[in-house]
Amino acid sequence: MPSVPASLFWILAVAVVAPFVAALVPRRLVPEVVLLLGLGMLIGPFGLELAVEGAPIELLSELGLGMLFLLAGFEIDPAELTGKAGRRAGGTWLLCLAFAFVLTFTLGSFDLVQDETAVAIALTSTALGTLLPILKDSGLIKGRVGAAVLRHGAYGELGPIIAIALLLGTRSPTTSVVILGIFAAVAALLALPSLRVRGTDSVLLVHLRHGAETTGQTPVRLTLLLLVTLSVVAHDLGLDIVLAAFAAGFILRLALPDGDERFEARIEGIAFGMLIPIFFVTSGMAIDPAAIGDHPLTFLAVIGLILLARGLPVFVSGRWGGPPEERFGPREGTAAALFAATGLPIIVAVTTVAVRNEHMSTDSASVLVGAGAATVLLLPMLATLLLGHQAPASPDPGEPLPRPHPAP
Repeated sequence: MPSVPASLFWILAVAVVAPFVAALVPRRLVPEVVLLLGLGMLIGPFGLELAVEGAPIELLSELGLGMLFLLAGFEIDPAELTGKAGRRAGGTWLLCLAFAFVLTFTLGSFDLVQDETAVAIALTSTALGTLLPILKDSGLIKGRVGAAVLRHGAYGELGPIIAIALLLGTRSPTTSVVILGIFAAVAALLALPSLRVRGTDSVLLVHLRHGAETTGQTPVRLTLLLLVTLSVVAHDLGLDIVLAAFAAGFILRLALPDGDERFEARIEGIAFGMLIPIFFVTSGMAIDPAAIGDHPLTFLAVIGLILLARGLPVFVSGRWGGPPEERFGPREGTAAALFAATGLPIIVAVTTVAVRNEHMSTDSASVLVGAGAATVLLLPMLATLLLGHQAPASPDPGEPLPRPHPAP
């Protein structure tokens, strides 16, 4: 069995090779994250057996997952979620969840689904963290489609996370609600210093800006401390790290409502330079291609269910929801729906919980994760092709612009 250092070597080698290969594909139609997943499958225990996950690599992978969702939470302006378009996105997610439950319990009545609740939650997720690099590279993040994907993606991440805590745990729903309330209270307490930092005459802000220009790198260290603190709280409460990371991103956004390019470049350097690639490679290593090969029709059916349960309601909402001037045409509406139906990290989280609670077999989990990986490969590519070479459209009337970020 490969040692941890040897495994880390191959994981980092894949992380270096993937962007070069992605750059060779015309118009970057194959996202880098897909190559990280695919090469992870190749070097993993179900492939060439060049790398395995040991405790140190698992820790790095967890940090990568945390940074992925921290950046996703940081990207979201709370005003976008509470405005009219944001509320429509939230209502659309609830519709997706209800529709997914109808689909899975109907299939479950014919013994075609093992854990209806877990599968329903997985069908409604949107891999916003995964989509961020794709949207940035394509320039779509500054347009109407990008803004819509950010809104739908925020609810497509937060909704399933809360649903996992309420519906998939071993605790009663009432206890789960109390625990979520405790976590929210801790997060709110940690957010209070952000209001102090935002003051233009804040002494603390002056020290933080000075520390950013020294070897102390104080803002980066504080960000990592915030992420780890909330992750510890979530772990002790039996919640998923994804919820902690998203909360950390929101708190960071409160501190920097207008962003800070130099700080963001440093934090994205740590995230996209090392930790996030490790997460995607190790996620690929956990996929068993044989399980997918043994159930090809199930694999295709899951992709179809994702499109039906998540993509269709988003398409309907974009085409016919809201004021006429804010509605999408067929091409943009379909592209937004395809982006919204792209899922993977939440699917990984859902299947992990379901397998751990013995509600789902590892084979079924591999098929679900494989289908999620396929959506990452196919759906953003199709969405990009649909939009063609058009310049990103102007943002929704009355809605705030997503903040531009430096390319990772």
